[in-house]
Amino acid sequence: MRWWHIAPVLALELELFPEDAWSAGMFWSELAEAHPGGTRHYTVAVTPDGAVVGYAGLMAVGGDGDVQTIAVDGRHQGTGLGAALLTDLVREAARRGCADLLLEVRVDNTRAQRLYERFGFEPVGIRRGYYQPAGIDALVMRLDLAAAPADLAAPTAPAAAAAPAATPEDLDEPADHPRPDVKKDTPHG
Repeated sequence: MRWWHIAPVLALELELFPEDAWSAGMFWSELAEAHPGGTRHYTVAVTPDGAVVGYAGLMAVGGDGDVQTIAVDGRHQGTGLGAALLTDLVREAARRGCADLLLEVRVDNTRAQRLYERFGFEPVGIRRGYYQPAGIDALVMRLDLAAAPADLAAPTAPAAAAAPAATPEDLDEPADHPRPDVKKDTPHG
């Protein structure tokens, strides 16, 4: 993700999370740490015409990783795009030497929970009233990267930064539905 993605990402954020959407300032703050040696990694998914249809972010500090956000435009849900974005975050966390990857997900978002479970995330706790202003609880989930399947946690080489290294079969993607490209936050990309 680059600065020019903030406006379309923010529009998608407001559409998908109207009650607890991040502000533009929050995205700017996150991107300020998305540089070589920084603690953040952000990815966007764009259609061939350049429209942003998904995004995801990772915080990695020391040996700890945390999925900051992951979102897919409703018209692209069910195409494997969420899995591609999550694969990118898991691989980046492994590349950065994280032992564990944590995330919070709304307790009422069973679709996202199923995606995380497919990746091997396990529930480890509840954060009461985490999502404001509605006061919805968050389910905290953890992935042990050392126990993750080798093909999932294997870091990708920087040369492969323009697209996820997952196949349509890995993503549960219909063969006749093209998936938007996932663009990683790389120094040259």
